[in-house]
Amino acid sequence: MKTSVFFGALTVAGMAAGMASAATLDDVKARGTLNCGVSTGLVGFASPDANGVWTGFDVGLCRAVAAAVLGDSDAVEFIPTTGKTRFTALASGEIDMLARNTTWTFSRDVDLKFEFVGTNYYDGQGFMAPRELGVSSALELDGATVCIQTGTTTELNLADFFRSNNMSYEPVPIETNAEAQQQYLAGACDVFTTDASGLAATRASFEVPGDHVLLPEIVSKEPLGPLVRHGDSDWGDIVRWTLNALITAEELDVTSANIEELAASPTDNPEINRLLGTEGELGAMLGLDADWAMKAIAAGGNYGELFEKNIGENTPIGLARGLNAQWTEGGLIYSPPFR
Repeated sequence: MKTSVFFGALTVAGMAAGMASAATLDDVKARGTLNCGVSTGLVGFASPDANGVWTGFDVGLCRAVAAAVLGDSDAVEFIPTTGKTRFTALASGEIDMLARNTTWTFSRDVDLKFEFVGTNYYDGQGFMAPRELGVSSALELDGATVCIQTGTTTELNLADFFRSNNMSYEPVPIETNAEAQQQYLAGACDVFTTDASGLAATRASFEVPGDHVLLPEIVSKEPLGPLVRHGDSDWGDIVRWTLNALITAEELDVTSANIEELAASPTDNPEINRLLGTEGELGAMLGLDADWAMKAIAAGGNYGELFEKNIGENTPIGLARGLNAQWTEGGLIYSPPFR
């Protein structure tokens, strides 16, 4: 009986959450700002600069959605969230979307009642160690102390990796990347584990990055992407197709530099015309202006521009495109067609 009451309560709560979230677009327009959940600070992905202005790869997606919906890429309230608080912030309505290096998993999608709208970075969990520790492989970490963020997929991945390789470890739990960095540099743990992109971003912030090595093993699949609440498909469509617009723009060579020219008159490519709103009614289908995607792309550039500017090989983060190259270049980045 207790079990049925429990699940009944969950069902009622889920229905209430669904009804509450069913007018997110109206709420954002009435408020005049998009409330976007981001990390507490991960250089290259989401962090405030010296003037308090948020920048980064994930931040770029938030600004693109704000531009698409409100016509202003600055109309965003960035709300920092930890691994533990991010899902509560989304479920409660404190934020309208979450763009915070969050892995798409079965339980988060189904049990927690969130809707992942796509993958903007294909990642995997890795390990970072001080060079002076003298290890060259994660298989040499038997008995190590490991800094790990609580409330993340990395906890289970870590346990699985050590168990499958008959090794032991001692976890050092932390809540934010800043705390992990502090503990790791203070020697509270032998190694730090998180998504490989996060390790690269963290190492880039160190005074002497070369004193730390990224071990070669990638021990998991971590498809990272934006998410919204279940129960508001219209809002989910807007966030999903804004991400797809950035991806398609790169594929079609629509950039922040040429977008005004391409939108000035119809081109010979019908998909570019539909993307930029000079042909068709795609914007109206979303309840947005015809040039919604144009505004999103112009906000910070297409997917490739956002990648190269914030985390690419010519930045301190130094990430190669790899799996995150366009499908035409051997990667996994791919958008359904705009038609």
